[in-house]
Amino acid sequence: MEDKIIKQISLFAENKPGRLANIASNFRKSGINIRAFTIAEAGDFGIIRMVVDRPDDAHEVLHNAGFTVSETNVLGVEMEDVPGGLGKIADVLGERSINIDYAYAFVTKTEKALLILRVNDIEGAILVLQGAGIRLVDMADVQQI
Repeated sequence: MEDKIIKQISLFAENKPGRLANIASNFRKSGINIRAFTIAEAGDFGIIRMVVDRPDDAHEVLHNAGFTVSETNVLGVEMEDVPGGLGKIADVLGERSINIDYAYAFVTKTEKALLILRVNDIEGAILVLQGAGIRLVDMADVQQI
């Protein structure tokens, strides 16, 4: 079950020009590749969440650059890139009272979509999603996206 949990990097950054460039520059210098990414604005700060190919190294690089950074366990859920693809996943989780705290998604090269989910019961979500025949990705998959 642990192999289906993905480490997400989250950080707070001032909402001002150049902050994202600083993060990207640090990753470029360290050879860290961002695989999925979202920013949520929160006034003077932004919350940046990302899945990267080397999360432990990314955490260290960002911490050393002065950012407040943390790691969060999330799921990578493969879904059909068709109307109703998200609904199927939401239905499976909702029927088991598993709450989606937040999510972000992107389309992959394989004509599938990948949904990154933070849920209130990650182990329960793994069991019910796999039980419904929904494929979860692991870090090896993330590195190849």
